[in-house]
Amino acid sequence: MDTPKIFESEYRFCLILWEVEPVNSTELAKLCRQRLGWSKATTYTVIRRLAGRGVLKNENATVSSLISKEQAQAARLDAMMADTFEGSVPAFLAAFTKRQKLSPADADALRRLIDDWTEDDGK
Repeated sequence: MDTPKIFESEYRFCLILWEVEPVNSTELAKLCRQRLGWSKATTYTVIRRLAGRGVLKNENATVSSLISKEQAQAARLDAMMADTFEGSVPAFLAAFTKRQKLSPADADALRRLIDDWTEDDGK
């Protein structure tokens, strides 16, 4: 099953949810007001939308996630790679390293990842 799309503002909401779940929806609305400046109605709308897309569940006013932070991050990365770099890892790395210098330790870690992948025949 594909991870449902989570838009930027929804992702910021999910960061709060993952931190405190399971959580009462009233308490979640308070946290969203404090951290995101959202009204109670906005929070409840986002809860309904994300529940409808299978990102979270809201049972008896208790909200909890159905996908992990790691799953959401992987889906966001996959979408960004496809949309921005046409799925090209070398294009992504070239753009990244032009803006962000790699430390020798980072470069070694990348080499190890590539070497491990090659040793496993890319499986």
